[in-house]
Amino acid sequence: MGDYEVGMGSGTVSAPATPGTPTPLMPSGLRVDSLSYDRKSMPRCKCLPVDAPTWGAPHTCLTDFSAPDISLTRKLGAEFVGTFILIFGATAAPIVNQKYNGAETLIGNAACAGLAVMIVILSTGHISGAHLNPSLTIAFAALRHFPWAHVPAYIAAQVSASICASFALKGVFHPFMSGGVTVPSVTTGQAFALEFLITFNLLFVVTAVATDTRAVGELAGIAVGATVMLNILVAGPSSGGSMNPVRTLGPAVAAGNYKSIWIYLVAPTLGAVAGAAIYTLVKLRSEDEEEPRQVRSFRR
Repeated sequence: MGDYEVGMGSGTVSAPATPGTPTPLMPSGLRVDSLSYDRKSMPRCKCLPVDAPTWGAPHTCLTDFSAPDISLTRKLGAEFVGTFILIFGATAAPIVNQKYNGAETLIGNAACAGLAVMIVILSTGHISGAHLNPSLTIAFAALRHFPWAHVPAYIAAQVSASICASFALKGVFHPFMSGGVTVPSVTTGQAFALEFLITFNLLFVVTAVATDTRAVGELAGIAVGATVMLNILVAGPSSGGSMNPVRTLGPAVAAGNYKSIWIYLVAPTLGAVAGAAIYTLVKLRSEDEEEPRQVRSFRR
């Protein structure tokens, strides 16, 4: 009997009928990717032969491929580097804008932050989940997408990376560090409402692409980066468009400007929990789920 093939998605498993030849278990089209701790990104597999020399021989059913085991130390390292890149890029743009009399413009500031988020998610999302934001980490833990035991370590990595990036910017652009600090230009209530709402928007999108297997996970970086850009275009002139406590905390420490800092610590956290919770409520239930469809999009 000739070779046989088992098709699954875009990959195939081919195994010769020669006795004793091991069967490859991982189809070429499968991939491992993740934005969050809980995302089930691996496709389910229907009864692949493990050690069957011929057709009809007993075989073992594999229901899931396990995700790679990544140590907490590696996750924290990736989270530190990712947050450093984000804070450096998102804070540098308004500093340059101040130094060169509006050279960046609001669109440039929004683009720098959105692009920074996108490249960090695409480069470190499969390692640490690319949280980059204590509000996101807390929201995911509250909704059981992330273990509470890891929350303090993740937040410590994010805060320390933010402070390091901010002092690096201070060393490069001194004395223009004040341009990178998010302070409200509207009333306290308006700034609080804006930060709550834009972080709600952000976490609604993040929860969709990071935790729902029916969402197009390959586009997570683009979707989240675009949401950050949109939010800054809307709220940047009023509240600074922080959405992230460490986006405000690090530059505030480096510049010594703590004006209304409590807004940027409390409002994004409440908005993040609300956004993640609302998506969890409205997403399709298992009985409403349609048959999985093959998606043509970016592959890692």
